[in-house]
Amino acid sequence: MNPKIRYSKLILLLLLLPVFSLAQTKKQVNIEQADFLEFNERIIANAQRLIGNVIITHENIRMWCDSAYSYTDTNMVDAFGHVHILKDDTLHLYSDFLNYNGDAKWAIAIGNVRLINKTTTLTTDSLEFDMDRNVGYYDDYGTVVDSSSTLYSKIGEYYANENKAYFKTEVEVLSDDYTLTSDTLIYDTKTRVISIVGPTNIRDEENNIYAERGFYNSDSGDVELYRNPEVLGKEQKINADSIFYNKTTGDGRAIGNARIEDFKNRMIVKANRVVYNDQTEISMATDSAHFLLYSEKDTLFLHADTLKSVPDTIPEEKLVMAYFDVQFFREDMQGKCDSMVYWSMDSTIQFFHDPVIWSDNNQMTADYIEMVTQTTAPDLVRMEQNAFIVAMEDSGMYNQIKGRNMLGYIRDNELYKIDVDGNGQSVYYARDDEGIIGLNKAQSSSIVIHLDSSKVSRIVFIKSPDGQLLPLINIPDEDKELPGFQWYDAIRPKRMEDIFRKHK
Repeated sequence: MNPKIRYSKLILLLLLLPVFSLAQTKKQVNIEQADFLEFNERIIANAQRLIGNVIITHENIRMWCDSAYSYTDTNMVDAFGHVHILKDDTLHLYSDFLNYNGDAKWAIAIGNVRLINKTTTLTTDSLEFDMDRNVGYYDDYGTVVDSSSTLYSKIGEYYANENKAYFKTEVEVLSDDYTLTSDTLIYDTKTRVISIVGPTNIRDEENNIYAERGFYNSDSGDVELYRNPEVLGKEQKINADSIFYNKTTGDGRAIGNARIEDFKNRMIVKANRVVYNDQTEISMATDSAHFLLYSEKDTLFLHADTLKSVPDTIPEEKLVMAYFDVQFFREDMQGKCDSMVYWSMDSTIQFFHDPVIWSDNNQMTADYIEMVTQTTAPDLVRMEQNAFIVAMEDSGMYNQIKGRNMLGYIRDNELYKIDVDGNGQSVYYARDDEGIIGLNKAQSSSIVIHLDSSKVSRIVFIKSPDGQLLPLINIPDEDKELPGFQWYDAIRPKRMEDIFRKHK
């Protein structure tokens, strides 16, 4: 024989050896029991027909059914009626019909399909099951039930070894504590943690939660939410780049572009970081923190280094505290101070440590200032200790009112009257039809100032005043300003964006 031919045959034999070896190691489907067995080539070629109490085994599975066809040439079985497969003594598969491919270790179950793995049950009309990897697939609606939840979807995959189920399209989860609807999610049947991987809504007794990425522990109620997350409750709404919540402790965090709206108190808090606790009802906002207080008339925008909200002693009422470099803007009023407290009960705002408030052309300062918003009466501005009001009359000319305490009245967003109580002093420029004619200086323990369009129109001295009118040409510089005069227009927030401006 030609050596080349002998060498080629040897190579071919070596190549075929693994194939022969693999074929020899494949285990055949084994028929253990049947009431009746027949073989008829005219009905189905290469098939044994098994009828009655059929039991078939193959490797680590055991199959029961009413009848079956066992195909001798393909290591395949078609099983009919009350089909039941037990795999590894833990995994059960039931159906009306099942096609089992022993070589591919693949099963197709049809009709009343139930896959049971420990405490988890999957039901559907048809299921493809990878016997080697213990993975089931359905694409025409299925239900997964465990001890706490029921999950529905149109398309699904169940990984028995990993205790995980993948759901897609028309996903719904029902439990005693919540309802979930989604486009796509992953459920760990062991830890009961839901991985959110598509638009998802979770509803419980208190909140509606939305996110497109994240995790939800259906046992503890803990959540991690990413991509457009939102928590909507009866009285508030939370948005942020990411939201974290521990239901056991009540601790929550909203990180990145956080926004919390309180519907009842008409308040909005914005910041890049907000931490809060549902149980104590305390929240704190930092990093570009700002506060919005809105009404039908207008909105107050306020910025501070830190914002903190705590419950009032009166149920359902809150205190909002702002501290360090507080600045606020409202169309009719602006202000600056070191710290502030807002009381939701009576819509009162208190300003501490060098407060300055501007209303139209008027600048108001005192050791302590308080604003009270009233629905049926004029809004009030209380200035206590070293109260001082300044208004520019003309370039380099300032009308000034000073006293121990003052009470300002605001109507239709306009300051129209000021009561001065104690050590009242005033400096204002008198006018006639031709213009300013002189400087009027007066003192009285009690003064009432009336304003029109935020300008002084009339001054009433309750007790005998001590005053004089100085001609414009003869006014000494020291008479133009009352002791303590300061003009703070350079630091006034003139638009909403200015509340974020830092001052030296």
